[in-house]
Amino acid sequence: MFDDFTQPWELRLIVDWVLTHGVRILVIFVAAVVVRRAAVMAIGRVRHHVGHGHTHGEADAETQRRASTIAGILERLVAVLIWSVLGMMLLRELSIDVMPVLTGAGIAGLAIGFGAQNLVRDVISGFFLILEDQVRVGDSARVNDITGTIEQVNLRTIVVRDGEGAVHMFPNGTVSSLANLSKQYSYAVVDVRVAYNENLDRVNGTLREIGEAMQRDPAWGPLVLEPIELGGIVSLADNVATLRLRFKTVPLTHGRVANELRKRVMTTFVKRGIRPYAPVIM
Repeated sequence: MFDDFTQPWELRLIVDWVLTHGVRILVIFVAAVVVRRAAVMAIGRVRHHVGHGHTHGEADAETQRRASTIAGILERLVAVLIWSVLGMMLLRELSIDVMPVLTGAGIAGLAIGFGAQNLVRDVISGFFLILEDQVRVGDSARVNDITGTIEQVNLRTIVVRDGEGAVHMFPNGTVSSLANLSKQYSYAVVDVRVAYNENLDRVNGTLREIGEAMQRDPAWGPLVLEPIELGGIVSLADNVATLRLRFKTVPLTHGRVANELRKRVMTTFVKRGIRPYAPVIM
């Protein structure tokens, strides 16, 4: 491998090799680390600049999630490129001809490409998924009937963590249905049950008062984008009418708003004697 070694284990030749090729290898490795660190920092600065380039909070959050998604992909691509170049340069310093290696890699890649149609399909699907901004890291989404938070968006896979903490990895080519639940805005949907004998005009008036109170609340008002919507009666069963309420909210806040709305509805109904069921007559 080392042409300079004319006499095995000769100390002078070993020192000469270390002072030439060894130093070059060290410099190449340090340079690769520095370049990768600089690239990551540059991508991070661009992500921060793009993510905070809007004054409106909602637009800013949307842009931040998209910037984080694209930045993560760029960082991985840069890492692969840098370490590939590093490997070839190290082989050259070790007196290994890289041309046969590159030729073999090209032939192997071509052969693998013919047999890895699913991989190509996944990569192409991932490219368009990112290009069309269908989903970003941090979004709440439903992927193939699995609802959770998007943790990673890669060229080949999309990673979702569901409400129980389980991590689901879907190849992008297998994603048959994708619903983004937090793009631009979300809906906090709450169903309320009331007895048949309750005055629905009184009930609806109470629900509007609760919605208006939440909009005036300094803690919850900024999360609510529009007045509460009363969807009317959605079902009748067992002497109970089910009413549907809906708040348009800032993305990713619908769960908290729905919980607070349920709490206020329950408290107010108890105070005003509005029953969720018909009283039993003995």
